[in-house]
Amino acid sequence: MSGLLRNLATASTHFRAVAHPLPGGVSSDIYRVELADATYCVKRALPKLKVAADWRVPVSRNRYEIAWMRVAAGIVPGAAPRILAEDEDAGAFAMEWLPPDRYPVWKEQLARGVLDPASAARVGDVLGRIHAGTADREDMAVRFPTGDLFHAIRLEPYLLATGQRHPDLATRLAELAQATAATRRVLVHGDFSPKNLLIGPDGPVVLDAECAWFGDPAFDLAFVLNHLLLKGVWKPHWRGGYLHLYERLVHAYRRHVAWEPWARLDARTAALLPGLLLGRVDGKSPAEYVTADADKDAIRGFARAHLTTPVAGVLEIADHWRFAQ
Repeated sequence: MSGLLRNLATASTHFRAVAHPLPGGVSSDIYRVELADATYCVKRALPKLKVAADWRVPVSRNRYEIAWMRVAAGIVPGAAPRILAEDEDAGAFAMEWLPPDRYPVWKEQLARGVLDPASAARVGDVLGRIHAGTADREDMAVRFPTGDLFHAIRLEPYLLATGQRHPDLATRLAELAQATAATRRVLVHGDFSPKNLLIGPDGPVVLDAECAWFGDPAFDLAFVLNHLLLKGVWKPHWRGGYLHLYERLVHAYRRHVAWEPWARLDARTAALLPGLLLGRVDGKSPAEYVTADADKDAIRGFARAHLTTPVAGVLEIADHWRFAQ
């Protein structure tokens, strides 16, 4: 990564970098790098993810993350950090530093009970605009030939691995993985989660696009809605508030869906959502804040029921979740 730091230093009076490790996800090392007259955020992809399971992914995903950020910012200015330098050999890049006091992480706000419906609507709006701006574009399909990578990072650990823990649902989960892989309509982020969303003064800023793929928009929508359901297990006294955010996000996103009938996308999302919900208990990347056995069993029961008997849309899932035990 030293080559990347030297590139950054060309704009600095003195080459004396101080790197501070930052907390982050399981797939990368992230640092706040301070030079003489500037601060940057540097991210380096890891070949083995920091989870209990043996989960290995090529660091080549780094260049597609950079490409996703540039595409997203071109469609929605400010929706992704500016890329300042990159080192493909090291699997690392530098982006602008966004100070936490001005750009709080949405997950941290949700954990504190800061449940702002306008923020949820803006998140849904940004996701819908990025999907609409890339819908059915052959140039995007060519630019993001990452189906194998998406399978390794998302479909296998979240759906297929979960099927190994639930053999009676293995066929259903494999069908969902196959249907998702076969649907190629928009540029997908793949990790559209509250931990990767900053609530900035001018709108949401999206981070961590390592799973970028030209594929099924239902995955991004189901992924973020899944987190809002899970927050209601973590903080049950705010379950109703999280569901209000869920609904606001869906309505804001739906306004941009013109590449296919909403009912079709809604049904795919509702079918996928319980699979992702079960995957956060029994897949390779369990939600770190769901620890009680009773909570895990409640999630399993809800997810299994909705995998066995799918519903028509995501708002119906929200209604069922509202009264689930």
